[in-house]
Amino acid sequence: AGWFRRLLHKPKPSSVESLKSSHSASSSPSSSSSSAKSSSSSGTSLATSSISLSPVSAVDISASDSPRWDKSYDVCICHSEGDVELVSELVSYLEGQPESFRCFLQLRDAVAGSAVVTELCDAVQNSHCWVMLITPSFLQDPWCRYQMHQALAEAPMANGRTIPVLKDVDRKDYPKELRNIYYIYMALKEKSFRQIRDTVMRYLQELCRSSTKSME
Repeated sequence: AGWFRRLLHKPKPSSVESLKSSHSASSSPSSSSSSAKSSSSSGTSLATSSISLSPVSAVDISASDSPRWDKSYDVCICHSEGDVELVSELVSYLEGQPESFRCFLQLRDAVAGSAVVTELCDAVQNSHCWVMLITPSFLQDPWCRYQMHQALAEAPMANGRTIPVLKDVDRKDYPKELRNIYYIYMALKEKSFRQIRDTVMRYLQELCRSSTKSME
């Protein structure tokens, strides 16, 4: 009777197989853990690659061989005469940055005796970026609109060079010529100044990056 009882309790081959499969299933977390390690190592590799790219992203726009110096100005400010005070503050802010951005301000930098149209065209052509302070006065000033059209003709695809800044203007009045370009809405002056600075900086860094790649 004892040997018969033992026979009844002996695992069947199918049970053994099911135990093996369950053991195999229980070991699957270790395989997923190894895949997690692999994904983790992939993440490390990505992190390493991003670290290796950091010197490029922190490119020195003020280096002596920087394409920044190919033009006379970093920023040309287009504005109406009624906004001179605000624009003067913006220029002081940009020129006071560690990068010492070079700004063209028509009332300050235009050559005495030269034609207004010539000065406007030269300023647009010799600047990397164009900040357009779009206010009610700007929309009514034919010279401002002329300069806006010159900037768009110089770089139709924009790519960060044209920087519209809206102040006290309804969005429905945003010039239709600029509809495909994102603008900065000036609610807080300090924040808007910082956004303008960051946009100019980003363009100049990308310019230097592209120049370095083309040389390689």
